[in-house]
Amino acid sequence: MSRPGSLKVLLLAMTMPGLLFGSAAARDDGRYSASPLKPWFDSLKSGKGPCCSDADGFVVADPDWESWQGRYRVRLDGEWIVVPDDAVVTEPNRAGRTMVWPIKGSLGTTIRCFLPGSMT
Repeated sequence: MSRPGSLKVLLLAMTMPGLLFGSAAARDDGRYSASPLKPWFDSLKSGKGPCCSDADGFVVADPDWESWQGRYRVRLDGEWIVVPDDAVVTEPNRAGRTMVWPIKGSLGTTIRCFLPGSMT
């Protein structure tokens, strides 16, 4: 006999991967397929996992990110968010521009990947 609510948990577990990954696949509409950096973007990962691609992240202007108290932080939608250490991409930035891959959820925004730029 199943416990009350177990069907809800099962349904949630089955639909979450589609919700998390379906939106990422939908954003990559092929605009960047000819970019020579596409394979590099597709291979980027942080300690939180793959960043997905250039199409899923976006460029952050220099005034909207900084090094703060030994960590990075980024301004998204007018709010400063501290970048978790394991979200920082540590390989050299071949694109040169600062990029962020945020995850927006019911508990707020967190950062999946952050690629620091040169602040020029």
